[in-house]
Amino acid sequence: MNLALALLYAGERAPDREALVGEGARVTYADLRASAARIAAGLAAHGVDVGARVACVLPNEPETVELYWACQWLGAVFVPLSHRVSDADLAYCIDDAGAEVVIRESGEVRELRSGEEHPGALDLDEREPSIQLYTSGTTGRPKGVPRSHRAERAGGLSQALQHGLHPRHRTLGVMPLYHTMGVHSLLAAAVVGGCYVAQPSWDPARALDLIGAEHIDTLYLAPTLYYDLVRSAALTEADVASVRAVAYAGAPMTSALVEEVAAAFTPDVFVNHYGSTEIYTFAVHGAQRAKPGCAGRPSLNARLKLDPKDEGEILCHMSSDEAFTGYWNRPDADEKAIRDGWYHTGDVGRLDEDGDLWVIGRVDDMVISGGENVHPVEVEDVLARAPGVLEVAVIGVPDERLGQRVVACVVAEEGVSEDDLDGYCLASDTLARFKRPREYRFVQELPKSPSGKILRRMLRESE
Repeated sequence: MNLALALLYAGERAPDREALVGEGARVTYADLRASAARIAAGLAAHGVDVGARVACVLPNEPETVELYWACQWLGAVFVPLSHRVSDADLAYCIDDAGAEVVIRESGEVRELRSGEEHPGALDLDEREPSIQLYTSGTTGRPKGVPRSHRAERAGGLSQALQHGLHPRHRTLGVMPLYHTMGVHSLLAAAVVGGCYVAQPSWDPARALDLIGAEHIDTLYLAPTLYYDLVRSAALTEADVASVRAVAYAGAPMTSALVEEVAAAFTPDVFVNHYGSTEIYTFAVHGAQRAKPGCAGRPSLNARLKLDPKDEGEILCHMSSDEAFTGYWNRPDADEKAIRDGWYHTGDVGRLDEDGDLWVIGRVDDMVISGGENVHPVEVEDVLARAPGVLEVAVIGVPDERLGQRVVACVVAEEGVSEDDLDGYCLASDTLARFKRPREYRFVQELPKSPSGKILRRMLRESE
């Protein structure tokens, strides 16, 4: 099924149910379908046809959501781009996508609404592209990732099932739509007839206000945003009783943060959703309080294995309904990432005694110190529990004797010393002595990508 049909069905199934809330707007499913059809007609009047790329450089405003659905209705390809990246990267992505229209202001979306409704690309093949996301480009130019209507709908359905969503569920839409977590939160809401409550920019106090006022029952955020929520002064007065499910993705969550989030929201469901832009879901684990940080078992549409030839790299089979079919005009990237029918994630994993998957680092983040492999996440997980530590990132730096030495970059409260942290690591019964940092660097903040991932590369390059 293509997503134009999915919107049509949602509008017919629950026409008066709220689909979208934000910036004073309250939009029902019937209104959303009609608005998407009118905006689609406006795009068509500007020469946008089936398969054309429409670039969108907007925050999570109601107009952004309406433009997304207008592209699905028309059969155009929605290309969401971050306004936070450099002008050079933004220009590169617009040019690389071959965008015929670029929307930079929400007023432009309103101007596209015509009196007529486009009939909709209801017979569009579900294998045609629906959206083209761009990877964060932490190791070079961003890569375009076209994803089909079929893959996107499959991702929304699997998220709805794995996060335990139900009709009328209400989710906080603050992860940007240029991020796979953001767009699939929107889709998961649509497939179950839920409501997407848009928050254009991140502010933890505002998020807590929205949770109470809009009776948000599901949160799906990057760990960085949860970190901000549980440390917000507004949390003590916030009404978060409606939250029944929390989920995270995009980066590992330390066990310390898992415990803080669980204490703050007391959710019935606490999910680690492990995946990527290319194949939305790899694995899920829905009992994070029992196993903080565990990635669990292969998801509904995934088949996984560990590659013994490459330090246990996690591979996902390309037969997944949620998989892309290759990068946009990048055969070199396809050759590197897709081999013998398997997608190479670049993540290193291990299986525990229960057969559950743990992601222990990136192939290119691994520190080899004195001939021993040290994965940053296992060191970070210990240090994050140390008194006074707010954030930590572990990297390897050149060392004449060891080849690389383990270095911890730490954001900490005043008064925390290197001796305090080294003593904490030495006292740990889970961290081998040789894996503990040989150096601590106290910093004001850690560099992060727009989606909240810590950029260890930038820490290494500051050497």
